Amino acid sequence: MNKFSQSVSDFFRKTDVVLWLLTIAAIVYSLLLISSMQRAGDYNYLRPQITAVIVGLLAAFVISFADYRFIIKKWYFAMIAGFILAGLVFAFGIRVSGTDDTAWIRLPGGYTFQPSEFIKICFIITFAKHLCFLTDKNLLHSLPGVLTLLGHALVPMVMIHFQGDDGTVLIFALIFLIMSFIAGVQLRYFLILGGLLVVGIPIIWNFVMNDEHRNRFLALFDLDGNALNNYGWQQYQGKVSIAGGGLKGSGLYNGSRVEFGIVPEQENDFILTVAGEELGFIGCILLLVILFGIIIKVIMNAANAAENQGKLLCAGVFASLASQSVINIGMVLGFFPVIGITLPLLSSGGTSALGTLVCIGLVQSVRGHNIDDMETAKISRKRQTRLRL
Repeated sequence: MNKFSQSVSDFFRKTDVVLWLLTIAAIVYSLLLISSMQRAGDYNYLRPQITAVIVGLLAAFVISFADYRFIIKKWYFAMIAGFILAGLVFAFGIRVSGTDDTAWIRLPGGYTFQPSEFIKICFIITFAKHLCFLTDKNLLHSLPGVLTLLGHALVPMVMIHFQGDDGTVLIFALIFLIMSFIAGVQLRYFLILGGLLVVGIPIIWNFVMNDEHRNRFLALFDLDGNALNNYGWQQYQGKVSIAGGGLKGSGLYNGSRVEFGIVPEQENDFILTVAGEELGFIGCILLLVILFGIIIKVIMNAANAAENQGKLLCAGVFASLASQSVINIGMVLGFFPVIGITLPLLSSGGTSALGTLVCIGLVQSVRGHNIDDMETAKISRKRQTRLRL
């Protein structure tokens, strides 16, 4: 019994308890919102979400005990897994309702699986290893070194672009930029890249973006309201739902617009509109506090990491969560075009929830093993002091 109590005590001492609590709070909030919006249709979104969350929490718990340095050391397994997942999409990819890409794979039982969520984790692991390698070899500030980083990022971005999921491509680009910046890549390279992107806007607009992408972007600037009948319809209805909720909302399970499914994809990309209508401004603020609390805790663990590998692994998770959150909220409020980005841990989608929880497990691994290292170093210093005495 004493050994069990000691094990429990050690777990809570090494883990980031606040991060676990915020994660569970986000999951509970998500399940409440999903259970409410299920009134709008016959499909049971709640059951696969609960299954994914349970599996994800177990995976996060197990990964938190694994040594993140061993995971990064075996980066080539992550690379191979990423290529296999991408290849499966090209071979068996399907388009599911509410999406305009073929980045999904159908599983037995009628479920679907989005491999890009796990390719993202593979990328964070391999890119952290790449950045550490360049740092150790004093190549991080050289042009050849930076070009290898760019090439590394372009591989998954190009593959996912050809699957039609350009929203996820944008998330990969932001992870690449944020991790590179935190690793210490010099500002001049970011300015050069930014200049090239500005010059390349006509090419991106005419040859990379399709008609639907362009129309979604132009809908943000439609002053005469024509876009409200097509590409701006979803965002317009989303803002109406949020505004209609007022301060306190109509109450959970009482939103008429939620019940009749007025906002397309309200269970997924537009889950914030369910909170806005039924729980009001207070519910939206609570949602944001939970979500950004998770993001802040992740970046705090990155800042407190004892070594570069752990810092960059946490930085990658931070980049993924922060970029998805900002873009999703911006989409719902009409600041950004709709590009199919979920709200981490809150939107319906088992693959997204499972992938995010695996990332939380990686952050907890960094936290726990850093504390182990600090305690080992402290004991070593005490022994050396005794020997000198």
